Amino acid sequence: MSFVQGLRCRECGREYPTEPVHVCEFCFGPLEVRYDYDAIKRVLTRELIESRPANMWRYRELIPIDGEPTVGLDNGFTPLVKANNLGRVLGLNNLYLKNDSVCHPTLSFKDRVVAAAVNKAREFGYDTIACASTGNLANSVAAHAASAGMKSYVFIPHDLETSKVLGTSIYDPKVISIRGSYDDVNRFCSEVAAVFKWAFVNINIRPFYGDGSKTYGYEIAEQLGWRAPDNVVVPVAGSSLITKIYKAFNEFHDLGLIGEVNTKIFAAQATGCNPVTAAIKAGETDFRPVKPNTIAKSIAIGNPADGFYGIKVVNETGGWGEDATNEEIVEGMRLLARTEGIFTETAGGVTVAVAKKLVEQGRLKPDELTVIAITGQGLKTIEAVEGSLKSPVVIEPKLSEFEAIHKKL
Repeated sequence: MSFVQGLRCRECGREYPTEPVHVCEFCFGPLEVRYDYDAIKRVLTRELIESRPANMWRYRELIPIDGEPTVGLDNGFTPLVKANNLGRVLGLNNLYLKNDSVCHPTLSFKDRVVAAAVNKAREFGYDTIACASTGNLANSVAAHAASAGMKSYVFIPHDLETSKVLGTSIYDPKVISIRGSYDDVNRFCSEVAAVFKWAFVNINIRPFYGDGSKTYGYEIAEQLGWRAPDNVVVPVAGSSLITKIYKAFNEFHDLGLIGEVNTKIFAAQATGCNPVTAAIKAGETDFRPVKPNTIAKSIAIGNPADGFYGIKVVNETGGWGEDATNEEIVEGMRLLARTEGIFTETAGGVTVAVAKKLVEQGRLKPDELTVIAITGQGLKTIEAVEGSLKSPVVIEPKLSEFEAIHKKL
């Protein structure tokens, strides 16, 4: 049974049927999914959710597909890790990590949004999936299309990390590398989408795709014992995830699944691509596009589609925006690895580094319940830490040689 009532413009409120469109034809505002929350409230309980398999579909009444999912059945329900070691270093006594670096099947939170999008594309009758991507989305689209037996096209910036290109190509999609930034790729894909009748997950399927991110927030609330945290530190690229986490908490509250939501949302960006955090720090309600220049390529979007709404969420919740330099990003990756044994990609290095700054600024209090969003796997961005780690010590297989050097290690 579907609880989707259609689409609605986030700006003017005009309503649309459930179709593969993403922009209001009257004011050009973005469209979002409308749900029958009264009907959902009558059926969705904590007990029902807890009785279901441990995947993102345990919240299926709040995911915009009509029938049962057929693709991505094992996605989601990733660990919420109590980070005692990292907390001691940062000065946070109640710190958690939502670790989507182990999300099935391609090790990033993008598996959530793609699963929602591909299932919806199937319902619309598409046979080809496409996307513009900074890497993680390309991995996930190619993998899910392969699993679904669908064709796929992925468009990526020319300077993407090698591991992410290989992590996409292994699924045998059509990979097109564009000379330019992600913003150039995205603009180009809008032209392609107007000509080729494909399901572009982050263009014409975007309203349905975006709601897959809500499951990240649902899981946090459930795994915390059915409550919202005091703080969440979220990496910002297109700004969809930061808005969907907050929406998830509020949906759970409105459905009677959790109590009051007093969560502060903190935006984390790289200094080399910080349109959202720069606007927040300047006290502005909208952002100015920038040209990305950062090692955190997965969040290097200089003209974020939902940037205005990301700023709005941060301001409404009393949060803040902060950014991290390349050096701070690498140190954040290394700090997380050596304290919690989690190897995150550069976006996770950003959230850890930003959390450290927020503590130093007094914005994250020691006894508050704080969640840091870890959204991708470090093996995808090994180039970022090359040159910053010690090389292995090479010796002959002789005890005498090891005895001679082990105290110096």
